[in-house]
Amino acid sequence: MLFGMHIKNGRRVIPSQFFNTLLCLLVLTLTGTVAYAEQAPLTLANALSRTVAQNPTLQVFDFRLQGLEGRRFTADQNPALEAGLEVENFLGSDNLRGVDGAEYTLSLSSVLELGGKRQARVSVVDSRYGLVEAERRAETLDVLGQVAQRFVATLALQEKLELAAEAVALAEATHEIVTRRADRGAAPQAEVMRAKAALTRSRIEQSRALSEYESRKIALASLWGDTRLDFQSLEGDLFQFGSSDSFEILYQRVSESPAIQIYASERRVREAEVQLSRSQSESDIRWQVGIRRFEETDDTALTAGLSVPLFSGRRNRGEVQAALAARDEVRYRREDTLLRLHSRLFEAYRQRQQNIEAVEQIRGQVLPDLSDALSQTREAYEKGRYSYVEWTAAQRELLSARQALVDTATTALLNQALIEQLTAQPLADR
Repeated sequence: MLFGMHIKNGRRVIPSQFFNTLLCLLVLTLTGTVAYAEQAPLTLANALSRTVAQNPTLQVFDFRLQGLEGRRFTADQNPALEAGLEVENFLGSDNLRGVDGAEYTLSLSSVLELGGKRQARVSVVDSRYGLVEAERRAETLDVLGQVAQRFVATLALQEKLELAAEAVALAEATHEIVTRRADRGAAPQAEVMRAKAALTRSRIEQSRALSEYESRKIALASLWGDTRLDFQSLEGDLFQFGSSDSFEILYQRVSESPAIQIYASERRVREAEVQLSRSQSESDIRWQVGIRRFEETDDTALTAGLSVPLFSGRRNRGEVQAALAARDEVRYRREDTLLRLHSRLFEAYRQRQQNIEAVEQIRGQVLPDLSDALSQTREAYEKGRYSYVEWTAAQRELLSARQALVDTATTALLNQALIEQLTAQPLADR
């Protein structure tokens, strides 16, 4: 459990349990150490907690909930009262000249709503609260998934920086050995020039990797709104994967994830809209009361009136039909999303397994063989039994295998992060 804080929004306090699960699902148990004296290295747990607290995209939901508060206040209002003044029989001719024969009517009118319209309006807004909360959870999963993926990609580049440093050291050692042999007349001067060029290329590659690494760190920090770095390195183990449940169990989790729960919340919104449309089929009663003054006789009298629209149910059938269609559409969009998530989950599941197996084979077989081959080739070169080309080819093969190991482990972790994002839960036995 990374942290247990409660996160507030504009309407309520969201339980920390959701975010605890949310963060645990993306923490890939990255536990290696890369230490710098100036600043503490960044962990994935720290990156995730910063993002939850500071990501601008997630902060938008607070304002959406505040907006719904305002809409609920408006929806819960009774129909407005209207005051009116009517003047008749004035500025006419003969006996109706001027205002001596005028009639003044001061009235108060409003509408008596029938069919539960007020409660239906409030229910629509209340159901939208649930939809916004579901969208917040789904968006949080997406954002934290981006954090995990960028963290893994940056950690992989950090690993490649170490490989680049090793490549430079190897090129320097090669240049030194070739130079010594050339000084003894055991190697042509052309090999010295080639070794020097190889050293320059390795330094250029190291500089390029360093530049990309700094850019990746900035991109990672941008997810929690920072434009300047307060860390220099990442802390994690690129080669720790953990285990996984079966695909069937993972897919069951997908069907219960926030990405699918959105549709349950949306269906409740559509149901509320259906009830609101049906309530509009009930005719409202418009009433009016007032006082009329007869200027000619100096008398007053009360007035009253009622009016009811005719055939409201028939005229409103189209709106009810549209609301029902929108409600039924949600089910098919949910099924379509589940099918697409099934495909993404299966692909991620298979790629993760395949890349984990490849990592084990590279670490257990390929790298030991290539390391021995390089050692033997170097000895043979120094004794004049192998050429410069054969020695440098052995170096490139070993460096290439180490690069492939990092790339393969990175792909496995990226797919692992995707699985946890889709299922909204961490993989088993972490």
